[in-house]
Amino acid sequence: MNLLLTPGDDGFEQARLPWNRAVDQRPAAVAVPADAQEAAAVVRQARVRGLSVAVQAGGHGASGDVENAVLLRTSRLDRIDLDPDARTVRVGAGVQWGEVLKAAAPYGLTGLAGSSPVVSVVGYTLGGGLSWFSRRHGLACDSVRSFDIVDAEGVARTVTAASDPDLFWALRGGGGNFALVTAVEFDLHPAPALYGGRVLWPGERAARVVEAFQRITATAPDELTLWLDLLHFPGAPPMVAVDVTFLGTPERAAALLRPLEDVGGVISDSRGPMSPADLGAITAEPTEPGAGVSRGELLTALPAESLLAAPIEPLLSVQIRHLGGALARPGTASAAGRIAEPYALYLFGLPPAEPVRRRQRELAESLPVSGRKPYTFLAPGEGAAAAFDEESLIRLHKTKLAYDPDHVFRANFPL
Repeated sequence: MNLLLTPGDDGFEQARLPWNRAVDQRPAAVAVPADAQEAAAVVRQARVRGLSVAVQAGGHGASGDVENAVLLRTSRLDRIDLDPDARTVRVGAGVQWGEVLKAAAPYGLTGLAGSSPVVSVVGYTLGGGLSWFSRRHGLACDSVRSFDIVDAEGVARTVTAASDPDLFWALRGGGGNFALVTAVEFDLHPAPALYGGRVLWPGERAARVVEAFQRITATAPDELTLWLDLLHFPGAPPMVAVDVTFLGTPERAAALLRPLEDVGGVISDSRGPMSPADLGAITAEPTEPGAGVSRGELLTALPAESLLAAPIEPLLSVQIRHLGGALARPGTASAAGRIAEPYALYLFGLPPAEPVRRRQRELAESLPVSGRKPYTFLAPGEGAAAAFDEESLIRLHKTKLAYDPDHVFRANFPL
């Protein structure tokens, strides 16, 4: 087939690797199209040969489910068209969040990015997109105006709420199960003043930090977002951190965050006025591929005694993200829907996988998890059904049958 690398070809072994090196994916072929027309040609040829198409930019959310599939890499679809007057941007499926934030920041604007600047905008948005600014503006998918897609017949077209309401609804948070998205247009949001950073303490301060975190999040305005991190890196003692962003002035942020000052014993504090272009510096996650084992949950409450009952080893981090605000209110219609739970839990460790998964399971079972998970927090071995309520799941299945009855497209987490 044209445009494809197959096993044995130069470059195939490197091209098949996902960002998360703990996931082994062995597709039938890898395609790296230069534009939407080439992507459409790949879909048509794959369909003729009875192969499904699995789409990835980098593979942050890879599950390994690519057997008998063409792995279509979108990295070359990297165009950004920003209109600061309209406060909109159109980005190709290979564009990473850091590039969008850098382009928008000089205009006092931001997109609804998460913690990492090297995650693809499109993949993140198809999964809903839980942002630093979601308490104020909702999920990333709520800001989408249109999708440029290649459908299951290999035809390129644009999807909006008016042109294809069911497909538009499904693409906003339902994952890559329904079409190949080559570009997305979405609204940007004002960020004329942004304050953020990380405060780090020794692990013995954890109980006091959790107490301060709970006090602040109980009354936090939508513009304020806090993430709590229990950390234990190899060769280092346990630590605890609070990561923060505030869409407002440093003076107002200082007043809202005053309980943190009572904890004492700070190791470091990077908080201050910042540009949205520098959001990735808050958590300073790795920007090169590596192996990791993760698990995500949604929490109905945050009992400190359960969270702190035992060391987190062999995990590297236990992260609690404060939700609420716009996430919990009825908003624009999307497959992702609203998130009623007040906190998200993200557990991360390095291989070997089995002891990490065992500790993740123990922690999850000790906390009040709701049973639903954010789509972008799903891990290999989990199903897409865990991310949706029953009504949404039924509608997603109907949309899949209507737009891709032959299952041409295979998401990381298929329906």
